[in-house]
Amino acid sequence: MLKRAKYIIPAVILVLFLSLECLGYYLAGRSSVTADDAGQVRKSKGTSVAALNGKPSALKKKISSLSPKGVYVVIDTARNRLYLKKGDITLREAVISSGSGNVLTEPSGKRTWVFDTPRGEHSVKSKIENPDWVKPDWAFVEEGEKIPSNYGDRVESGMLGSYALAIGNGYLIHGTLYTRLLGRNVTHGCVRVGDEDLEYVFKNTPIGSKVIIF
Repeated sequence: MLKRAKYIIPAVILVLFLSLECLGYYLAGRSSVTADDAGQVRKSKGTSVAALNGKPSALKKKISSLSPKGVYVVIDTARNRLYLKKGDITLREAVISSGSGNVLTEPSGKRTWVFDTPRGEHSVKSKIENPDWVKPDWAFVEEGEKIPSNYGDRVESGMLGSYALAIGNGYLIHGTLYTRLLGRNVTHGCVRVGDEDLEYVFKNTPIGSKVIIF
């Protein structure tokens, strides 16, 4: 049911960064080679050190072109941290809770849910104040209750805190009543944030901002 995002920008940036690091070590080794003659640098396979020195700059430009512009959100699900960033500057760091990775199967066996926070590149679709939680089918299955046919029986107030940012496919960055669990992988896929941090992120993240989850 829950599909992973296709575009994993953080992984691309990481690969380019590692490539840049390796190239830096290579160039450092090349610079220690003794010159054959005064003022001359030995060439290897027709490539000069001067030519190689231009490549890190090109890689940096490539990495820069892949980085989001303006304000964006980075979510580290392994460390359960959220970073609100503007360019290279971190505006806010917050402890969060992300998906547990647990699997729930309907008693009939017809449907299965995997409670992961979706990795990849997303964006803020909408911002909601005082959001209500519309309980999905899995919430009733998990609690061993009958799935209601009346929409009103699905709505619960006060469960998601004062603010929520929707990032698509039903996933939200929202508040929590269970602040003692922040820092752990315990959610059904949404990202839970403490009240003060959530208010700051909500007020300083425009609709359309990139949300990168890894």
